[in-house]
Amino acid sequence: MDSDHVRTLEARCVEEHPPACQNACPLHVDARGMLGKIGTGDVAGAFALYARVVPFPAIIGHICDHPCETVCRRGEAGGPVRIAAVERTLVEEAYPSPRPTARRQTKPRRIAIVGAGLSGLTAAADLARKGHRVTVFEADAHPLERLRHDYPEDRLPPSAIAVDLGALDSLGVVIQCRTRITGGSGPRGLETLIDTHDAVVLALGPGVAQDFAPTIHLADNGRIAIDSQSRATSHPKVFGGGFHGALGENYSPIGSVRDGRRAATSIDRFLQGASLTATDAREEAEGSCLYVNITSHAPVPPTEPSNPKAGYTLDEAMAEADRCFPCHCLECTKACAFLSHYRTYPKRAVREIHNNLSIIMGNRKANRMIDSCTLCGLCETVCPTDLAMGDVCLQARQEMVASGHMPASHHDFALRDMADSRSERSAFARHQPGFDQSTLVFFPGCQLAASSPGHVERLYAHLRDRMKGGIGLMVDCCGAPAHWAGQTDLHGEVRAHLHRTWTSLGEPEIVTACASCLSMFRAHMPEIPVRSLWPLLTEIGWPKGAGQGSAGKTLAIHDPCVGRHETEVQRAVRTLARGFDVTLEEISSPELTTCCGFGGLVSFANPEVANAIVDQRAAERSEDYLTYCAMCRDNFARRGKRATHLLDLAFPPTDGSDPAARPDPGFSGRRDSRTRLRIHLLRDIWEEDMTDPEPAWTVIIPDAIRAEMERKLILVDEVTAVIAAAETSGQKIKDAKTGHVIATLRTGPVTTWVEYENTAEGALVHRAYGHRMTVEVPS
Repeated sequence: MDSDHVRTLEARCVEEHPPACQNACPLHVDARGMLGKIGTGDVAGAFALYARVVPFPAIIGHICDHPCETVCRRGEAGGPVRIAAVERTLVEEAYPSPRPTARRQTKPRRIAIVGAGLSGLTAAADLARKGHRVTVFEADAHPLERLRHDYPEDRLPPSAIAVDLGALDSLGVVIQCRTRITGGSGPRGLETLIDTHDAVVLALGPGVAQDFAPTIHLADNGRIAIDSQSRATSHPKVFGGGFHGALGENYSPIGSVRDGRRAATSIDRFLQGASLTATDAREEAEGSCLYVNITSHAPVPPTEPSNPKAGYTLDEAMAEADRCFPCHCLECTKACAFLSHYRTYPKRAVREIHNNLSIIMGNRKANRMIDSCTLCGLCETVCPTDLAMGDVCLQARQEMVASGHMPASHHDFALRDMADSRSERSAFARHQPGFDQSTLVFFPGCQLAASSPGHVERLYAHLRDRMKGGIGLMVDCCGAPAHWAGQTDLHGEVRAHLHRTWTSLGEPEIVTACASCLSMFRAHMPEIPVRSLWPLLTEIGWPKGAGQGSAGKTLAIHDPCVGRHETEVQRAVRTLARGFDVTLEEISSPELTTCCGFGGLVSFANPEVANAIVDQRAAERSEDYLTYCAMCRDNFARRGKRATHLLDLAFPPTDGSDPAARPDPGFSGRRDSRTRLRIHLLRDIWEEDMTDPEPAWTVIIPDAIRAEMERKLILVDEVTAVIAAAETSGQKIKDAKTGHVIATLRTGPVTTWVEYENTAEGALVHRAYGHRMTVEVPS
């Protein structure tokens, strides 16, 4: 993940783009932030934001021509926020006395500004704050004479002008009124100013400027020819501003301030010998790229002032400020519990991940964040630029594994569970008895075999009954855990093994009941033809008697996240369920389905995030859920949400129990189920000599201890192995106070400790704990 790639990814995230109001404002006032603070009553904070970029807050707060309102996105849902009216109330509430302004150390540079309008005084204020010595020459009797004439006192109070001019005086700016600057080299001539000052700003206001020719080049309309961005003229030391209102143009107070600021910025660059054309990128922006989902906001009309002439009261201004959305994209963060948990969005997360990967020595604090993404693809689906954080996190995991920086504890349990599902305890592949080739091979997936082994047996029997030409069976793992963990080499080994097995079966088409398996085969083994079980079942039907007892149920359907774009599968599942006379309610559109918390192995790396993900989904509907993914069903059950697998409708429990109340089997239960399934199938169908395994020791585990073991990812087999080893070797210690035995056993990177006591019925477990750690001894 090199720097160029990171910058490309960051550029695709629009969250940090300014909102339309800020982008349209000539000064780029953070109206969103300002309104947010006003809405909470933080007048001082709102004013600080406003005054940080507006040189004359009291004046502009009363007369701003508010171009921001014309582009306000709230305008599409009730009318634009009346930002100018809120600003007026803000300055009146927060500006009762002159603003204290610290004078900076002056630099040995003298700046002359001709014209004491908004443009000229803005340039004066900005240059003075940079430490330059500034003198303003004004032909009229007072500065800001135009504003005094054009705006009545009830619109622009004299006190507002006085307080802002007072702040300017505190900066050390000298204003010489009744001083008209002419052309030529006289005492008050432009050429004299140029000779005696380091730079000059001509902020002349409307009208022609014939007096200054030929010192300054004029345009055809008689005004000074000025570069619109840098405000440079034909003379290198002279800059211009304040020409609004001439020859039919509309006067813009905020535009005049903008021109003065541009002139001041260019002068400061000129005096430093820097480029005048390297302008702020925001100056070139023509529109905001920030995406805002307007449909998620209900229309709200503007707040009407009780006294229109006086403007908003503070309470009314706060109410109007609350109409601001505020504008953010954050579509992915709103949809994704992972991004929400870390209070981040893609641009920030990408930057943090890149920095984490770049650490040579030190604490890589973002490791757990990287491993907390489910890789489900929802963020890409809702993102206006299709930015996939899952791809970023997966690439980061692969790099972490390759560099040896992946914490072993994050994925060790999941990878060992995958190894068990691929081992001789669980996995096998066979042609249908009586056939030496297979036209189809049923690949149920390791999780369906672990969660509902009986469903696998009944499905395989049904496929053999309805399909001709030999239906093989391949019980194995598709390798998704290795892929999700970033284990590229291990995933390659799994793919190679599956390819060899598929070849040995005659290269048949694979039919899978698992959405993850379907995705893995299509994405990483495209040479293997594969299809989903569910559309096939719509073609061949269910076995006779399937679905008895399911009629009349109302279920909310949850699609597995990895199958969000599998429209054929989604249609088939709904058709099959409705065939049992079941009423289906949609939780969301299938494309916007969320993960159950198992994807990306998040439940192992960050259980808190995984639980938040499944809980968020479970809370969306009150009905029992219907799904066609074994892990989705079990994860809902684990968190207390009643959930039914589609196969539970087709093959309800023979004991009459409620399938939606079936508990999560847990990791130990899954392992046992896979082992028993293999034994039963090979013994009952292929008539091979198989016997059920005997436990190494009789162990009694209370339900509370078993639940705690599940939370800590400690298997019953591991606890049994510890006790068996301790009792056969005698390597154990006894707690004198309780009489309990404490023993330990290390298996690979896992060390398990068990506290138990021997009883007549077996070893009663009181506590189990462990850790996953690889101790590296330096050579």
